[in-house]
Amino acid sequence: MVAATVERLDVHAYTIPTDQPESDGTLEWDSTTIVVVEAHAGGKAGLGYTYCDGAAAEVVSSQLAGVVEGADAMDVRAAWLRMGAQLRNAGRPGIGFCAVSAVDQALWDLKARLLDIPLVVLLGAAHDDVPIYGSGGFCSYTDERLCEQLGGWAEAGIPRVKMKVGREPERDPARLDAAREAIGDHVELYVDANGAFAPKEALAWAERYAESWNVTWFEEPVSSADQEGLRLLRNKAPAGLEIAAGEYAYVPADFRHIVDCVDCLQADVTRCGGITGLLSASGLANAHSIDLSAHCAPAISTHVFCAVERRRHLEYFHDHVRVEGMLFDGVPEPEGGVLRPDRSRPGNGLELKRAEAERLAA
Repeated sequence: MVAATVERLDVHAYTIPTDQPESDGTLEWDSTTIVVVEAHAGGKAGLGYTYCDGAAAEVVSSQLAGVVEGADAMDVRAAWLRMGAQLRNAGRPGIGFCAVSAVDQALWDLKARLLDIPLVVLLGAAHDDVPIYGSGGFCSYTDERLCEQLGGWAEAGIPRVKMKVGREPERDPARLDAAREAIGDHVELYVDANGAFAPKEALAWAERYAESWNVTWFEEPVSSADQEGLRLLRNKAPAGLEIAAGEYAYVPADFRHIVDCVDCLQADVTRCGGITGLLSASGLANAHSIDLSAHCAPAISTHVFCAVERRRHLEYFHDHVRVEGMLFDGVPEPEGGVLRPDRSRPGNGLELKRAEAERLAA
């Protein structure tokens, strides 16, 4: 066994403008901020990240570095437990666990690099790949841009795509018509309301989505905090239309509260406490006999979700694909509708493009 002590954590925030203004059912934005952590030990550096406000970088520096630096680089779970305890008063859910997620990923990556093995091997692969779905279709897009994006994914061999709905519901039927025509009849169409609807309103839309456009996935029809509303949708939605939520689950209790409210549970490795937290959510999904779907961050999620026994698929999200390609070398590329981890490189296979990162530093 390699003996190494975590020497230091480096953390930086990078804010990258979107290629055009974007919106979903409940939010508008024009930039994406990624907080990147590097953990150093034994001449190696592990890399992790979270999509979050730049304030998460301060949490890493002021709250987490002190309980990680000097620790055994091989004992990642012990560090994860110490980080959670350290955040008791600062607050675990939200920015706190986003910060933990970035550090935890960096520590797992560091361990794999110290052992000179791919991260997927260290975690114990249950699968060789992860199916993906193209994700974007923002409410701010013109119908032409919507069709170009979703149709492009379909032409590239991605057999499922997702679009945003709910900001202007009266516009959605025309948008859905355009999307279905662009992707054809044999590509699955998903919708994501980001909690825009009230429960009965969402149920009415669920019936219409399924009947008129053969939609098979309805994500966050109501707020993820509305467990009763989610359960209503799961129980009453048409057969063949699955209800999904979980991207805003941070601590383990968040997953416990919604696991029996959805057909498919989602988890975001950049929010849920990193790889350690994600594996905990995977165990919960196993216990409840439901699948787990990866929310975004494809460059790191590819390795991690190959270790998830009941992995469903991975969200190949337009913004994150773009950001990760700009900042990192070694990002996985789709092959026939799946992503595969690079087993020729140690760790997660990612290397920070330092010149580009310095230019984008917030």
